[in-house]
Amino acid sequence: MLGAHGRDLARKVFTAPAKGLARLGVHPNHVTVAGTVATVAASVGLLATGHWTVGVVVVALVLFADSLDGTLARLQGESSEFGAFLDSTLDRIGDGAVFSSVVYWIAVSMAPSGMRTWLLIAGFITIIGAATVPYARARAESVGAEAKVGIAERTDRLLVVLVAVFLVSLGLPMWILGVGLTWVAFASTVTVIQRILAAKKELEA
Repeated sequence: MLGAHGRDLARKVFTAPAKGLARLGVHPNHVTVAGTVATVAASVGLLATGHWTVGVVVVALVLFADSLDGTLARLQGESSEFGAFLDSTLDRIGDGAVFSSVVYWIAVSMAPSGMRTWLLIAGFITIIGAATVPYARARAESVGAEAKVGIAERTDRLLVVLVAVFLVSLGLPMWILGVGLTWVAFASTVTVIQRILAAKKELEA
């Protein structure tokens, strides 16, 4: 999956910056919070207002740096359950900000049409999926099951939407965004179903 390869590359790229932050005494949780603030600010300030080219670049850079806090924690020997909890929780905020900002622009900037309706429906399902996919896994784990299956990771879903938004910002037709949102909505729905079935199989075994 894109997410796994992306994390490996990001760890290699950000090891040096993480060492620099470690020497400065920066705590990993501060990096986590800063990344979320940057994601929300770029989403609300740029994506929601139609500045899609710059917005996608900024959000993509923050997304690529998402593993910086984890790398820093490992270097400092400060990996903790709370850090993992904080990172996962704030990821949900960042995801929601990105998807909601795109859907907001669609809702307020496009004239009523079949295209607008398609984009809004796919967008709303994508937003719901952004919260439901990780919740299904977390809830399964809370009752003693594993539900890590799924056809698309968080990074995959974000990248598909961001690439589609970027292409549209360059002048390509809006249906490209429709395809991107529809794929993410479909992948999210399938992943939730897969995790429900995986948890059911394990818990009822």
